[in-house]
Amino acid sequence: MPEDKYVAVVTEPAASPQRGEAAFFDVDNTLMRGASLFHVARKMYQRGAFTVPQASGIAWKQFMFLLRGENIKDVHAVRDAALALAAGILVKDVEVLGEEVYDEMIESRIWPGAKALAEQHLRVGRKVWLVTATPIEVATVIATRLGLTGALGTVGESLDGSYTGRLVGEILHGPAKAVAVRRVAEAEGLDLDRCWAYSDSHNDIPLLSTVGHPVAINPDSKLRRHARDNNWPIYDFRSGRRAATLGLKAATVGGAVYGLWRGFSRFRGPAR
Repeated sequence: MPEDKYVAVVTEPAASPQRGEAAFFDVDNTLMRGASLFHVARKMYQRGAFTVPQASGIAWKQFMFLLRGENIKDVHAVRDAALALAAGILVKDVEVLGEEVYDEMIESRIWPGAKALAEQHLRVGRKVWLVTATPIEVATVIATRLGLTGALGTVGESLDGSYTGRLVGEILHGPAKAVAVRRVAEAEGLDLDRCWAYSDSHNDIPLLSTVGHPVAINPDSKLRRHARDNNWPIYDFRSGRRAATLGLKAATVGGAVYGLWRGFSRFRGPAR
C-alpha cells in the first residue's frame, strides 16, 4: 500500500492477474461531466458557507469549464476560493458532504463509457486509480462508490479535526499528477509502460506521457491535436459535440445560478 500525502486506498484486491499493470483516470470531464469541485461548492453554498456573488462566480467557472475545458487560471482561482472558505470547517463534515454530493450531483453525471472502461480494467485484474485535483475526501467517495482501487487527490491541511485553509503540498494538477503516479508505481511495483491513463485536458499531457497506454477522453482542442499527432486513442462520450450543445450549456449556467439561489433560500444556515 503506497504511503503518500495524495493517496487514499479504497480497496485492495487479494490477487491481481495483471500484476504490474494499472489504469489511472482523471475525474473532471473524463470520468464525469463537469467539475466535481463545483458540486462541492454548491453543496457548501446550500449550507450557507458563502454568498450569492461567490456562488455566481463558481457557476460561471463551471460553465466555462464545460464549454472550453480546463483552464489553469480557473483551477487556481477555485482552489484559492475553496481554501479560504474551508478554513475552520470540520474534516468529518466534509467527508459526510462528499457522500451527499456523490448521491445528489455526481452519480448522475458519470460518463457510462468512462465507467465501462474502468470496469473493464477491474475485470481483468488491473488496479484502477483516480488522479484528480479534487479534494481527496471527495475523490475517495467516488472511488469507493465505483469499486475502484483508490484515489490520488488534493489534500487540505487540518488541525484538531478542522481545516486550516492551507494545503498539504500543492494542488494535484498538471505535472504533479505525473509525479504522484510515479510514486504509486514505485510503491506498487507497477510497470508504467504497461499501464493506462485517461484524461480530457492538455494539462494532463505529462500524466498521459508517463504511461505506455495514454488515452484522451472528451479531449479539449489542444489534447485532441496532441493525441492525433501521437496516435493516441480518442474517446468522446459527449452527445452532439460542442456546436450542437452550446445552447444547452448556456442554459446550464443559468440553471446552475438559479439552482444555487434556490438552494440558498431553502437551506441557508450558519457557516460550518
